[in-house]
Amino acid sequence: MGPLLRSQGPAHNGEVPQATVTKGGVPRATVTKERRRLPAGAGPKRRESAAKRDANADAYHHQQQQHRHQHHSHHHPSQPALSEPGGTPRAQQDPKVLLPHPMPLNGEERVPASHREPDAEPVAGKVTLNINSSASKFLMNIITTEDYQRTYWPKLDSAIDQLLTQSPGDCIPISYEQIYSCVYKCVCQQHSEQMYCDLITKITIHLRRVSEELQVSCPDAYIERFNAALSQYMGALQSIVPLFIYMNKFYIETKLNRDLKDDLIKLFTEQVAEKHVPTLMPLLIEAQSTPFKVTPSTMANIVKGLYTLRPDWAQLAPSLFSKFIPNILPPALESKLSEYAAQDQKLQRELIQNGFAR
Repeated sequence: MGPLLRSQGPAHNGEVPQATVTKGGVPRATVTKERRRLPAGAGPKRRESAAKRDANADAYHHQQQQHRHQHHSHHHPSQPALSEPGGTPRAQQDPKVLLPHPMPLNGEERVPASHREPDAEPVAGKVTLNINSSASKFLMNIITTEDYQRTYWPKLDSAIDQLLTQSPGDCIPISYEQIYSCVYKCVCQQHSEQMYCDLITKITIHLRRVSEELQVSCPDAYIERFNAALSQYMGALQSIVPLFIYMNKFYIETKLNRDLKDDLIKLFTEQVAEKHVPTLMPLLIEAQSTPFKVTPSTMANIVKGLYTLRPDWAQLAPSLFSKFIPNILPPALESKLSEYAAQDQKLQRELIQNGFAR
């Protein structure tokens, strides 16, 4: 079927009318066609029908002109695209929003924008609320200085007390997880400096008390008590240092450029060992000359402990330290082999005199 020709109505004063060739309702081209003239003897009905036809053509022609004018105004390159109140240009909006009348979309009836209910709050608003609630929750978990002094440090103080006073091999009823968590939270809340000062003060007070107890000990029990204090303190460090590992890593090593274990060993050296070495060393040398006056394990533990605290103390009794620490004495010389043999023979005679058979 050919294209539909629609007359645009008779022109005034004998003008030639135009017909629009359409395809699917879209103007494609225009052609000129002469107006049909009615015969002189045409009847009234025929003239009335022709007048109606011409009036319809004029109305259609007027509608087409308005359509072309609107189409030109919306797509003229010099005119910017109008924006909706929301700020989005009409050309960039969803075509469904631009529909002038409700239409079924995906099986649902489109409601005009003026009658639609307001949309729910945007997702960004919900995210902001979540962030604020998270921030409020975080602020509620802040550890103030008062919280540290009243809640957290008392837990650490009690645990340190038990660790410092336990006997080697004993199991104490404390929660290492809870203590570790307290230290971690205090470090995260910037209480590392205060916690370090409290720890050093706590251990210093304990070591001063230990030193006072050693000073009133009798000579016969002095060596054993010093060995017990040394063993107990070194055993406590094996638990205290790991519990404060976060403070050691993020405060002592980073800001003080030291190590917690070294600081705590230095405390024992200053508060206990240095005060008692002048009394302890003559007793150790005397015990060495008397076989089994002090058990070998006790003697070895004290000598190795003193060498760990301060290696230069080995020079106070080289012969004593050389029995437990290698490379204390100078290298052996060939010229002194006879002296070494005489020392061994002397030792064998002393053992025989004390009841040891060869």
